[in-house]
This record gives sequence, C-alpha cells and structure tokens, in this order.
Amino acid sequence: MKIEIRRAEFTERQIVRNLMELYQHDFSELDGTDMDEHGQYGYDDLDSFWVNPTWSAYVMKVDSKWAGFVLTNDEVHIQGNTRAIVEFFVVRKYRRQGLGRKAAETIMTMFPAKWEVCVIEENPAARKFWETLINTVWSGRHQLAVLDNEQWQGPVFSVDTHVTAPLV
Repeated sequence: MKIEIRRAEFTERQIVRNLMELYQHDFSELDGTDMDEHGQYGYDDLDSFWVNPTWSAYVMKVDSKWAGFVLTNDEVHIQGNTRAIVEFFVVRKYRRQGLGRKAAETIMTMFPAKWEVCVIEENPAARKFWETLINTVWSGRHQLAVLDNEQWQGPVFSVDTHVTAPLV
C-alpha cells in the first residue's frame, strides 16, 4: 500500500470539495445537517484553505487513489495553541489501516506547533482515534479540555509537537 500525504494543489480544490461532501454525508448522522436545495452540503470557507496563508489543505492518496483530506488553520479555541486541525477525513474504504494516523502524525510533525484538535461529543470514534494517536506519539506532551462556550462545546486535545517522541 503506497501512501501519499501532501499539500493539496490549487487545481485540486474541486477534488477536496467532492471529498468534503462525503465527509459531511458521514457527519450528517451525527450533527443532523441537511443538504441544500442542490443536493449538496457545501462548505462556505473551503477556498480559504488555498488563499489564506495561515490555512492549509492536505490530501491523502493510497495507491494513487483519493483517500481523504486534512484542513488546518491558526484559529484556535485555547490560548497558547497555535495551529488547529479543522477537518479530518479518511474515506471509509481506507479507515482502520493506519492512513489517518500516518496523515495526522506526518502533518503535525512536519509543522511543529502547539496543535489543537476539537472533537464533537457525538463522535466517540474520533475521540478514541485522537486519544490513542496523541497518547502513543506525544505521550506526556498533551492536554485534554472540555469546552462549553459560544465557540465550541466538547473535547479539545492540545498537543505540543515541537519534539516528537520515537514511535513505539
């Protein structure tokens, strides 16, 4: 299995937009979101990930096939954090094969920062994924807070990736 994780090209915006529809379809059973009159979920600020210099989009491929995306920016909820994983999606076919772990670890290590990952309460699988990854790779250099304010309600993982521990 050949895995590729890289920054998404400007010309790949539509591919990420298409993957975003799959992501939002999966998410709709958790948050109750409906499609619009065109049969789409949409994502208003998606182009900002190619325009705003502090926002980034990454794509995942497995054996040259589209397999997911990661969106990051600098809009954090906890003071002291500097980067955030805003959206994280692995196509169902490629889940539980190590792709998500590799993508998160690659991006968070490639760009050392005080990262923040917010997880909705209704998604226990995501919470377990992030807890396991962070405890394994960055043991002792992370915190978990539960926020309940206007900006966010739910768990927020904070992890400092400036020094990465070797994998076990």
